[in-house]
Amino acid sequence: MQERHKNRQQYFNEQALTTRRHVIPFIENSIPANHELSVLEIGCGEGGNLKPFVDMGCKRIVGVDMNTRKIDNANRFFAEHPNRDKLEFICDDIFNRTDLEAFDLIIMRDVLEHIHEQEKFMQMAKQFLKPDGKFFLGFPPWWNPFGGHQQVCKSKFLSKAPFFHLLPVFLYKAILKAFGESEIMIEALLEVKETGISINRFERIIRRTGYQKVIRKFFLVNPNYEVKFGLKPRKVIFPFSHIPFLRDLYITTSYYVLKK
Repeated sequence: MQERHKNRQQYFNEQALTTRRHVIPFIENSIPANHELSVLEIGCGEGGNLKPFVDMGCKRIVGVDMNTRKIDNANRFFAEHPNRDKLEFICDDIFNRTDLEAFDLIIMRDVLEHIHEQEKFMQMAKQFLKPDGKFFLGFPPWWNPFGGHQQVCKSKFLSKAPFFHLLPVFLYKAILKAFGESEIMIEALLEVKETGISINRFERIIRRTGYQKVIRKFFLVNPNYEVKFGLKPRKVIFPFSHIPFLRDLYITTSYYVLKK
């Protein structure tokens, strides 16, 4: 496990920087990012991805997450922000929040691959979009070298070992136990193994749930690796980005903007 996974303030700052440098410029190809926006983040954690929107004074900003500790951190990190009155954090399962209004923009970065019943979720999320609203999603394809999120392992070896999350469940679990991972960590990684999503399956889901792709981009080097490892983001170019299954093996993250 890297220090950044334990230091939540550092993780918050990294999220904010990646969103400011890479996510917002990508989104601006389809919707102006300015103070007129209303923004919802599903799976907001401590709210790092929301900070650039709070900084620009967007008119309404809501973050929803099920983790009480992370929501507590979010409220603490933004306690003194001059635009705090425009920001609300909700600790709940998004499936329970049918009372939320519609937003100009929904964002989800590195969250979809943790959600059970992804097709049901994508269908439900449409209610939170205004008729001309946009939905940004960024997620790592399951088959990529670290698609199992094994970088969070306590074992330094396992945290740097690519592709071993693709092993059968019994063998994957045995390796995690052999290297001393806790039962909580093993359970979390097995859940990601259950919910991990491929690019092809995601595109089938968006077709079946009535979304239209506005723009998409695949990365060989995840934009988040810039702040984590000092690596410059690299996108995957045609024709390699159009080869089903094989692209999932080397695309480290995929960015989409959808509309109804």
